[in-house]
Amino acid sequence: MEYAEDDFLMLSGIQHYAFCKRQWALIHLEQQWQENVHTVAGQLLHKKAHDKFFYEKRRDTLIVRALPVKSRELGISGECDIVEFKRCEEGISLHGHSGLYMPYPVEYKKGSPKQTDMDILQLTAQALCLEEMFSTDIPEGALFYGETRRRDTVLFSEEEKTRVRTMFAQMHDMFRRGHTPQVKWSKSCNACSLKEICLPRLGKVVPVERYIAAHMQEEDG
Repeated sequence: MEYAEDDFLMLSGIQHYAFCKRQWALIHLEQQWQENVHTVAGQLLHKKAHDKFFYEKRRDTLIVRALPVKSRELGISGECDIVEFKRCEEGISLHGHSGLYMPYPVEYKKGSPKQTDMDILQLTAQALCLEEMFSTDIPEGALFYGETRRRDTVLFSEEEKTRVRTMFAQMHDMFRRGHTPQVKWSKSCNACSLKEICLPRLGKVVPVERYIAAHMQEEDG
């Protein structure tokens, strides 16, 4: 199955979906958005990487920023922060350049490596787009974190690629149905830029005794 371009979803949405399905629906279905310190810091870091007029060659490596990518199989489109085309015998040919090159996507993130695999899922989705576009297999890429100022190598496993395919299929299904999941509070809600829109605590079950005690304290204060 291939998706028409009118049905494409945003590639970066997989990170929202992995973090919280309701957050993804609020942003991509209901067009809700609100900035916080985390989103602003991320935008500033990406601004340095997304220079569409930047092109550089370092010995056997071509460096391209803000490279548009898409996949008809996944029904997604987006941009890679940086793609390094590294010269190697197993690579692909590039118009205007001699030799063969292997695409190597690099995604920029603020902070430090996460305990979850949200960033890995996004980078894997970029690799799948590049594989489809260039008809090749891409073994690895990297995540660059603003806090540690170093790259973490990511190997693209078949298991992770299957997860990405499954998640985008679910996202397309939710988008077609126009379905926004019910709120489900967790500790991660505290760092979400949409918490004032989502109001996650309204969906958290609070014992009656605690509810009454809290309101009595407010009245006494």
